[in-house]
Amino acid sequence: MKTLKVSVQPRQARGSGQVGRLRREGLLPAVVYGAGKPVRTVQLNLHDFEQALRGHAGEHLLMDLEIQGETTLKVLLKEVQHHPVSGRMTHADFNEVSMTEKIRVELPLRLVGEPVGVTQMGGILEHLIRQVAVECLPADIVEHVDMDVSALNIGDSLTVADIKLDPARYAILTPMEVAVATVAAPRVEEEPVVAEAAVGEAAEGEPEVITEKKEEGEEGEEGEKGEEKEGKKAAGKKPEAKKEEGKKPEARKEEGRKAK
Repeated sequence: MKTLKVSVQPRQARGSGQVGRLRREGLLPAVVYGAGKPVRTVQLNLHDFEQALRGHAGEHLLMDLEIQGETTLKVLLKEVQHHPVSGRMTHADFNEVSMTEKIRVELPLRLVGEPVGVTQMGGILEHLIRQVAVECLPADIVEHVDMDVSALNIGDSLTVADIKLDPARYAILTPMEVAVATVAAPRVEEEPVVAEAAVGEAAEGEPEVITEKKEEGEEGEEGEKGEEKEGKKAAGKKPEAKKEEGKKPEARKEEGRKAK
């Protein structure tokens, strides 16, 4: 990987007020730490730094950090903070390293090619993890690791075990069985024809059930009315029978008088 050269100056400004003034002047506050040394506060030209990073991944970049009036350090760009609204850089962290000692870094994974499962069968390529953890010398750090996905069909996957790195230079720390990429089957949306038909049948059947209930209710009411009428007729006949029984003694007396 290409080593970038960045010039910085020692920084005396402290606190949010003074650091904010530096940013307004076009300077980027930063810190340098590592190698068992005290933390150093530095500042650098923001525009020049943005130009130096153009075309690079940004994280884990190996740099020659030239501290004005002091020394040149081998550092990794460990972290860059950005303003949440404008997106401009607001702070940078540099980690000093030894070129003879292996360090742990995470290398970006880049998928190259188009899977046959996507181009010929309409599958979907899913990128599952985007970095792999390795241990290597600072000089062996690369900006990204390429993985060819051209041969993947639907249901096929690439795992960490498929990453091609020289084992003499890199010790892969991420578990080998972890999936990096896979080609999934295309998602097919089912048309709700059956559901709509079921709703239609339910809608058609519902009035019939209500009608049957009404007919049953009407039949029940007519039956009750009929029973009431029959009861009234029966109740009306009984007094007539009693009247006839009451007239029988008088009729007998008249018959007796006629006989005399």
